Amino acid sequence: MPRHTTPLLWAFLATLALAGAPAFAEPHEGGERHEHLDARHAHNHSYLDRGVIVTAVPRGAYSVRFGGGRYWFHGGVWYRAEGPRFIVIAPPVGIVVDVLPPFFTTLRIGTMQYYYANDTYYVYNSSLRGFQVVEPPGGVDPNGAPAAVAPPPPPGGADNVFIYPKNGQSPEQQATDRYECHRWAAEQTGFDPTRDGGGVAPDQVARKRSDYLRADGACLEGRGYTVR
Repeated sequence: MPRHTTPLLWAFLATLALAGAPAFAEPHEGGERHEHLDARHAHNHSYLDRGVIVTAVPRGAYSVRFGGGRYWFHGGVWYRAEGPRFIVIAPPVGIVVDVLPPFFTTLRIGTMQYYYANDTYYVYNSSLRGFQVVEPPGGVDPNGAPAAVAPPPPPGGADNVFIYPKNGQSPEQQATDRYECHRWAAEQTGFDPTRDGGGVAPDQVARKRSDYLRADGACLEGRGYTVR
């Protein structure tokens, strides 16, 4: 190989290495810690700190436009462009995503059902067909533990459903499959567990919930999951 092409080759190889490298998180000002454990509501999952700068959003991140701006959402963490890089932020209230984070905690506060992850509360908005970020509900200290809040029992029974990916589905794929199967089962049966009482008459809750669980389980099994 001619000597004068060697620097070009090394530059090319370096570019390939950088392209395949994961996003690098830089500490925000005043601290070196990059992650925190969110233990509120017994959630117990770790997330990047808000204010951390990354060189790129994770692969598979959802892009969401809202209020004239563009945001990215991945694994319960929200990002906004900051020059050529991205900063971890608190999502703006009102923004809507199609799927919940792979890990979330379900809460019943008053008559409302909330989904919680990474210091963020979501409710399902049927008119927007997605999960909308909302203000912390009343009775919850935004800087501490909730006041007398406990996860509700599922309507119509206390069955717990466990789902196991058989084909090595990623957390992002699992979240997408669970949401799409949930929407399909709700449309087929008329029962929506994200709504108060499933959105059906009280005397229909038990039967409709059973129909919903069968439909949801059949959908998930068809996508390569074991449902228990």
